[in-house]
Amino acid sequence: MFAAENGLKGDPRLKSISDAIRVVPHFPKPGIMFQDITTLLLDHKAFKNTVDIFVDRYKDMNISVVAGVEARGFMFGTPIALAIGAKFVPLRKPKKLPGDVISEAYELEYGNDRLEMHVGAVNLGERALIIDDLVATGGTLSASIKLLERAGAEVVECACVIGLPEVKTDQSDLLRKLDLCRVESFFSKQGQNRLNGKPLYILVEPRQ
Repeated sequence: MFAAENGLKGDPRLKSISDAIRVVPHFPKPGIMFQDITTLLLDHKAFKNTVDIFVDRYKDMNISVVAGVEARGFMFGTPIALAIGAKFVPLRKPKKLPGDVISEAYELEYGNDRLEMHVGAVNLGERALIIDDLVATGGTLSASIKLLERAGAEVVECACVIGLPEVKTDQSDLLRKLDLCRVESFFSKQGQNRLNGKPLYILVEPRQ
């Protein structure tokens, strides 16, 4: 669900967040409209608005784990975890974490990748929130959910700053321009199934 559809319609903070995101054409390859959140981080008010909205939503949900997806999920996940009194758990790409890890593979357009988490980072029965910057197909979030559930956590919700609305025929070009792996958004039936029915909370749509 989008924040505007869940009590924040007309909230000026959402506009400040969207306005602070820079679109970089033709990056990392021709035809791509890259959603750059580094400019959001440079705007302390918009960055604070982003964190505050998430904190307001999750502060009373008894969440003890905030898991951030490498690497931009770290930027939003850590302040949220501090504010709600939860621990932060990084979900990293292969061979980035020392010590014993568990891993989960997910599909990309051309090949596969994996996310890893430290063994013992999450305890049985802990309530977890997963944070990333952008969701499209749900593949990365799906792998994150599986990692946490394998460790015995209960995933309460996934949250992203940017996400696609329900895909319609005329949005397929937008998906390609955003360099999204498949013409299948999270909001399609297939995308929802990839997250095993876990709810997803999104602040803004991609800029064009």
